[in-house]
Amino acid sequence: MKSINIFLAFLLLLTACKENNSQSQTTPPESTESEVQFFGSSFDPEGASSTQELAMAFDQLQSADSLKVSFTGKVTDVCQMKGCWMKVSLDGEEEMRVTFKDYGFFVPKDITGREVVLQGTGFIEEISVEDQRHYAKDGGASEEEIARITSPKVAYSFVADGVLLND
Repeated sequence: MKSINIFLAFLLLLTACKENNSQSQTTPPESTESEVQFFGSSFDPEGASSTQELAMAFDQLQSADSLKVSFTGKVTDVCQMKGCWMKVSLDGEEEMRVTFKDYGFFVPKDITGREVVLQGTGFIEEISVEDQRHYAKDGGASEEEIARITSPKVAYSFVADGVLLND
């Protein structure tokens, strides 16, 4: 008799678990008003800095410093080879090159002009002539434009852990 009670209790427990699993599988996902797409790591975009705030913070950086931050900006250019970098406008005049952590993800090539939220590390770096020419070629620059690149330049750079693209 005792083994029958144990068997019934076990059967009841299995049935209860099975019902919960089937309910969770048939429940439709909640829909959101605006769809967002993450590339790389997802993060909470709440409290992201503006590009103006970021530009002011960059003005305070020394060449060996870095800045861990999330910010909202407008994409001005994207690598047309595979989406492995993009440029974001800082203040309407300055742009910042954005690459992606460990080249672990890329962004769509058609997001120029779109607003994005980025999270990662910003810093100041010297970009070699070779790298500038590589970026120019990836960006679709002409041979004449590429040939005019003759000296290294100091620029704002950002390595993104994650990028949020609002649809």
